[in-house]
Amino acid sequence: MNGGYPAGPLARSIAWATVLYLLLPITIVIPVSVTDQRYLSLPEHGISFRHYANLLGSESWLASIQQSFWIALGSTLIAVTAGTLCAIGCWRIGRRSTELVRALMLLPLIIPAIVYAIGLYRWFGTLDLLDRFLGVTLAHGVTGIPYVVITVSTALAAFDPRLEQAARGMGASLGQTLRWVILPRIAPGIASGAIFAFIHSWDELVLVLFIASRNVFTLPRKIWDGINENLDPSMAAVAVLLIVFTVALLALDGALRARRQ
Repeated sequence: MNGGYPAGPLARSIAWATVLYLLLPITIVIPVSVTDQRYLSLPEHGISFRHYANLLGSESWLASIQQSFWIALGSTLIAVTAGTLCAIGCWRIGRRSTELVRALMLLPLIIPAIVYAIGLYRWFGTLDLLDRFLGVTLAHGVTGIPYVVITVSTALAAFDPRLEQAARGMGASLGQTLRWVILPRIAPGIASGAIFAFIHSWDELVLVLFIASRNVFTLPRKIWDGINENLDPSMAAVAVLLIVFTVALLALDGALRARRQ
């Protein structure tokens, strides 16, 4: 309860049921990753970490992890640059037309991923970007822009415009005001957007299935093919590492939000 009525038993039961429904698949993956069997199952005779050893010693898994990391890093740079500039531009102009621009920037979140993937497949085919590292990076960068626009716009909503006016009144140029006044104030929002854009690229599968085949083999694609071809418990080990990595990034985002507040 926070300034309102306390939640009733039914509301609490629904809330806990929802939490358990979301967490149960994650809790099952952890024991499966340490199974002593050769297939996806719970441990029968004891706990074994051999699947983690197989993962860390497999060139194909490590190559997929490396590709996913560099694609996520490159797409995050694209999303942060474009999303931050778009959010600042809309904030500076402050007209009704900028709401349309913001809405257009959110289209990758609104349009179903499979529809967007089909469009990219046709377009990238003419640009010779199919199954290219650059093509996947651009696709993930564009679809990561909405996360940056949302977080940076939220940070700008709390920005005091008098700080900008004071800087301009003291003779600072637009570039100096942006670099020394605006960007430091909205840095936590930019960092939050970067974290979400990175997570989005790291976990994205649909676009990769359409615009990549052999040369670009990201980690989600590797897991997908592993599920279709065999049930190697190494996939559960990868899933646990992904969970830990994602939780760490979300914890970092929570710390940045607390600092901003």
